[in-house]
Amino acid sequence: MRKLMKLVVPMVLIVSLLLAGCSNDSNTNTNEESNADGNNDLKFGMVTDLGSVNDKSFNQSAWEGLQQLQEDKGYEVRYLEPKSDGEVVPNLLEFVNAGYDLTWGTAATLQDAITEIASSHLDTKLGIVDAVVDMPNVASVTFKEEEGSFLVGVIAGLTTESNKVGFVGGMEIPVIKRFESGFKAGVEAVNPDAEIIINYTGDFSRVDMGKSAASTIYDAGADIIFHASGLTGNGIFNEAQERFESGDRVWVIGVDMDQSLTFGDDVTLTSMIKKVDEAVYQVSEQLEQGEFPGGEETSLGLKEDGVDIAPTSDKNVSPEVLDVVEEYRQKIIDGEIEVPTN
Repeated sequence: MRKLMKLVVPMVLIVSLLLAGCSNDSNTNTNEESNADGNNDLKFGMVTDLGSVNDKSFNQSAWEGLQQLQEDKGYEVRYLEPKSDGEVVPNLLEFVNAGYDLTWGTAATLQDAITEIASSHLDTKLGIVDAVVDMPNVASVTFKEEEGSFLVGVIAGLTTESNKVGFVGGMEIPVIKRFESGFKAGVEAVNPDAEIIINYTGDFSRVDMGKSAASTIYDAGADIIFHASGLTGNGIFNEAQERFESGDRVWVIGVDMDQSLTFGDDVTLTSMIKKVDEAVYQVSEQLEQGEFPGGEETSLGLKEDGVDIAPTSDKNVSPEVLDVVEEYRQKIIDGEIEVPTN
């Protein structure tokens, strides 16, 4: 019996090591960082939508918020990228079962999964961006995308030379409809005769579909496209860059982050900034302070400095147009204008 146990224990260790190695080679991309001084009192996890954490847009902004938290506080942060709908719940459970203090779902498309986990794990804390989960252990963060989109709509309406502009959305869900509605309202407020061409790709992770949608809209005569399509939007920039290099003057209005920093000033007219990074940071910090806003919705618009236009907008947008933008910004903040959400 003792000989058998001597054999079993080493074999268990070997199998455990092999399984650990297999986990690191799985098709789920992870990134885990620890502060050099070992200060890992709290652990924060994040599960993206089906796009990439390096999408130069929404997911990347959320991840940068957690990275900043780690830099400032020394806590452990980690993300998982599900590659299919079937991986979303298991990815969330990986953090929950590992005892993470707060697990984020950073897209409206994760609402059902967050609700399912929150209902079955009442002692764990979760956060969701762009959706509301009415559970005492879930902090919900939403944005008034329509307000920031209104401002870039004003820019598009006053800048277009063809009098045609376009909008490309990922999936036709409430959060993206808010982008579309605000953009249309902003264009119509300053240029009611402008034609607005709408295209939904049905996907947030298909660069090829974004490029195809952009090609269709530009071919129809539009010279400016605003997108709210995550990684798909990278294809819009690719199409605009190709046209620019061939002498065609077209523009893209970026989303979530200042996308001119990624795609350059040649084709980026401006960007509608959505401060997901700051929201994720602030709610995570509230957890640290014992003030986790479970069961609450935090909604951020122009007044709360949750949305805005990119600080680099003055590179390609004229001072006269920016002056008009400021006038409308103040009217929205003061409640003189209520931007439609649908």
